Amino acid sequence: MKAAHDIDLLEQYWLEESRNNFYAYRQFIGYSDFIKGWFQEELSVALQNFYIDLRDYKKPILIIEAPPQHGKSRAVTEFLSWLIGKMPDMEMIYASYSDRLGVRANRSLQRTLDSEKYQKIFNGEVRLGGTQVVTLANRVLRNNEIFEIQDHRGSFRNTTVNGAVTGEGLSLGVIDDAVKGRAEANSKTIQEKTWDWFTDDFYTRFSENAGLLIIMTRWNVADLAGRLTEADKNIKVITYKAIAETDEKNRKEGDPLFPEHKSLEFLLKRKNKMSPHNWSSLYQQYPVLVSGNIFKFHHWKWWKVLPKLKWKFIVADTAQKKNNWNDPTVFQCWGYGVDNNIYLLDMIRKRMESPELRKQAKLFYIKHDTPRIEEDDPILRGMWIEDKSSGIGLIQELKNDQLKINAIPRNVDKVERAMDASPYIEAGRVYLNERVRDVGYITDEGTVFPNGIHDDSIDDTMNAIEVAFIHREKEIFIS
Repeated sequence: MKAAHDIDLLEQYWLEESRNNFYAYRQFIGYSDFIKGWFQEELSVALQNFYIDLRDYKKPILIIEAPPQHGKSRAVTEFLSWLIGKMPDMEMIYASYSDRLGVRANRSLQRTLDSEKYQKIFNGEVRLGGTQVVTLANRVLRNNEIFEIQDHRGSFRNTTVNGAVTGEGLSLGVIDDAVKGRAEANSKTIQEKTWDWFTDDFYTRFSENAGLLIIMTRWNVADLAGRLTEADKNIKVITYKAIAETDEKNRKEGDPLFPEHKSLEFLLKRKNKMSPHNWSSLYQQYPVLVSGNIFKFHHWKWWKVLPKLKWKFIVADTAQKKNNWNDPTVFQCWGYGVDNNIYLLDMIRKRMESPELRKQAKLFYIKHDTPRIEEDDPILRGMWIEDKSSGIGLIQELKNDQLKINAIPRNVDKVERAMDASPYIEAGRVYLNERVRDVGYITDEGTVFPNGIHDDSIDDTMNAIEVAFIHREKEIFIS
């Protein structure tokens, strides 16, 4: 057994760490079910940095985008309790889409502030008054809608998005999920009502050095986060995707965000039951506006059993930079069926630079350049690469490797190409497959084309339609 003085020293260590380090605070004061992980730690560091900027009068605005059921609301509530201990004169207004969530946050904060651990961490300097419904003379207010900090100017008030905040001032505004579901998120009326409430009511309550913290799941390109970042490009945004789409600092492509809490198997089951654009917005924080006029979602065909294929071919849309704001490179392998339709067999969508670009292109080619076992097995006719940007050098490099490479000239704009390609999709001659990785990007980008942020996947599909149909019909197909 540990000696009593050793236990005292250990507790003293955690008390001091918790006072100055938010992640340590979460571990020490948290419930017994607190799960450690890189996501929890990174999120805690981001919130602590927000506190530092707030303390230093930098008027911080931070938007944290994260998938549902990953503990973001709990992290915010714990952060607010820690922040009260650090800045007990802070006047906070917390807004969410329902009264229930606000009351739950309020009660959780009160329980934490009353706890023995919390009082030890902050040396009993932050206390609440007795439970009451209305303000009494010489007593601080404390109920399910507001509580005040004894002997300080600080307070916490919870309300709903679109709720009344008239007459209230604040030095910190917090919005924790502004809408409750897809119907609200897609409603133009609710979008405008929420925006008007934010600009005309909530934001007018801010003091000169106030901070704004928004933590939410993305629903729509016109949701609160979308409109704020469109209006102010300098707002700090931290985005967490449920499944990594590229290699990141703390995880590899394909890894789940919080595997200790939500496994990859769990997430993939959710993904398989959702439409691609809903998965993209809710879990990957990449909302798309389903309103395109060229490629209609219901026109796409989906294959489950492949027909006999005549031949296979690969198309590539390359991009040189791998920063998050640049388009990825896309490789797609298609099969041309005996029914004269094309079938998506495989796809890679990844941001990469040379020499990785050349390596991945060659590996993808070799993967599908399979030997013919039966006489009528399909052969790979080659790879078609857009003759632009990084594709120019890639074409020559792969030709030097003795691969069958063809250049796709680019002298027609994308909208005109889309108008040429869309009739083949509408006629049911282009088949996708749900098991092909990232196939949802094709349909999602197609629905908003040409106004989406990215168009690399749908652009490469247009390449496939050109190679398989348009060029052959114009007798410019290169065999």
